[in-house]
Formats: sequence, C-alpha cells, structure tokens
Amino acid sequence: MNLASNHMCAQPPDPAARARALRRLIAQTMIAGGRGHLASAFSLVEVMQVLYDEIMRYDPADPDWPLRDRCILSKGHGCLVQYALLADKGFFPQSCLDEFCAFHGILGGHPDQAKVPGVEASTGSLGHGLSIGIGFALNARHKRLDYRTFVILGDGESNEGSVWEGAMCAGKHGLDNLVVLTDYNKHQSCGPTREIMDLEPLADKWRAFGFAVAEVDGHDPGQLREVLGSLPLEPGRPSSIICHTVKGKGVDYIENNLEWHHKSKLAPEAAQDLLCRLGG
Repeated sequence: MNLASNHMCAQPPDPAARARALRRLIAQTMIAGGRGHLASAFSLVEVMQVLYDEIMRYDPADPDWPLRDRCILSKGHGCLVQYALLADKGFFPQSCLDEFCAFHGILGGHPDQAKVPGVEASTGSLGHGLSIGIGFALNARHKRLDYRTFVILGDGESNEGSVWEGAMCAGKHGLDNLVVLTDYNKHQSCGPTREIMDLEPLADKWRAFGFAVAEVDGHDPGQLREVLGSLPLEPGRPSSIICHTVKGKGVDYIENNLEWHHKSKLAPEAAQDLLCRLGG
C-alpha cells in the first residue's frame, strides 16, 4: 500500500508548466468528448493541482483505503479537471479520457462515484456536496480516523440554500477535519455572480457560520500550498478557503467568457487553436 508520504510530494519544479499541461489534457478530453464545461474546469486547475500533488493522501491502487483524504467536487460540472488528475495519478488509464462522454466510457459530464475510481460522490446537482462532506467528517470523528474531507464549491453553487444549511451544521459540530474551498471566479452560467445573487461579504458569511476563513489567489500555488499546509486554520472550527480565480483561466479568449461555460460542437480549427495556445 502507498502511504500518505508517497502523495504529499515536494513542490513540482515548475508549477506553471504543470498547470499548463493539465489544462492541455483537460482541453484534449473535452475535444474528444465533443462537449464539456471547460471554463469551469480551468478555473480550478491550480487548486486541484496542489491538493492532489502535495496535500491529500490517497492510494490509486486502493481507492477505498479507509485512511485516504476525501475530495468531493460539489461543482460536479467542473469534473474535467478531476478526471485529468485522477488519470495522471493512476486511478484509471489515461486512455479513458479519450472516451469522455462516450456511451461505453466511464467518464460522464458529471462525476459518478459508482463508475469512476477516486470519485467520492456523484455530484453536479448543485448544493449537495457540502452535506455529503459533513457526513464523511462526522464519520471520521465517530471512528477516530484522521482523514480529512475537502469539498470544492462553486460560487454560483453557493446560491443554494442547502450550502448554508450544511455550513450551519458543520459549524455547530466544530468539524476541524472539514475544509471547504470556494472556486470564486465571480461568474456562473448566466452572468456575473454579483448580478445574479451577490455573495458578498462572502468571508463574513462563513465566519458567521462558525468557520475559520482564509482568502487566497486561487491561481498561485505558493499561496495555496501555504494555507493548505497549515490546516486546520483554527482548531475546533471547520475551514473555509475562498479561492479568487478567473473563469477559463489560461486562454485569453476563454477567460470570463460565458460562451465557454459549456462548449459543444467545437470546430476542428478552433480545437487546434485551443491546443496550440496551451503549448502544442
């Protein structure tokens, strides 16, 4: 069995090159499937990269290892980034990425826990992931296990009342083995979050529910490494990390462009241009 130290790796020699390679792999997967929430995945690359490369403990050969850290991608439509990392880590062959959204493949437009090794919960019906994560965190406390649970929320997803019901519960139980990371890219499917349902003051909201809070540049691996390496932010409190990101980060014409929230039927020349901009 691979133990935790095998996965809490040293800082990659070039985090920017690592992020660019992941974005290219995500783009290739979306192109293979003919559709996908590309911009929603791109905004999460550095967050997920640091989690999987340096912070979480897991064993790809034993995805159900009881002591593994849990990562729940509550904004399940951003699954392309999780698929890229799970394939990269060896949870399943990288050839599976070529079968994204194929009838015979295991990788759908939202992650399926029953089909995909390394996926902890079937998500994409927004607002459910935090409550599932609270269940994992409570189970760890009950069984006296030291694994941690990381829940990735979208800012548009945070319109859901169930998120705040879950936050109230987590605060009440003082779950300092629970970490909520918000992909705060300031956009959702129909427009800017400030116009659809303004979340500000977001940090104060989490504090009001009993969380310790940190805010970081979600595209800065150094900042992410520092805050994620010092968990819990405060003993006896769940942690909320607000990751300020750019939707579609990495390709100028995709950034903050809601036409790329979900993309399908990409013309061959557009696909080639996208890959070229990502380094090949």
